[in-house]
Amino acid sequence: MKATELLKKTRVEIAPETFTLVSLRHEDWMKLLENPELSPRMTAPFMIFKDKFETTLLLDEIDFETIRYAIRDAKTERNFRLLTFDIELDFTVVGFLAEVSRILAEAEISIVALSAFSRDHILIKQENLSKALKVLGKYVEELC
Repeated sequence: MKATELLKKTRVEIAPETFTLVSLRHEDWMKLLENPELSPRMTAPFMIFKDKFETTLLLDEIDFETIRYAIRDAKTERNFRLLTFDIELDFTVVGFLAEVSRILAEAEISIVALSAFSRDHILIKQENLSKALKVLGKYVEELC
């Protein structure tokens, strides 16, 4: 099935939380790991991605405020909303996020793309949320 056809069958869920992206140096990440009290609460979505350049965290505002004092030198970008495309995507699907990105790019809305094993997600700045939902609403089955 084509990405555009899958998008028409997709529910888009908007997480109620506001999120922060955090870029940590590897040594700062190791300091966080040493203190279990600085771990996410496990009640809101979060992400940890480590590559050779940095460790990136996606945290809701409550978890971010918990670790903020411990990561004073970290780069942060705040006020994101998490949109989840609630459709299980097979690994043979080509271009699903590319189609979402194209739709939002034409409306001049930037995104941060995230993928889990079976679903795709995007981060959108809070100030662009209503515009993004209006634009996406034309292409998806349901917004909730």
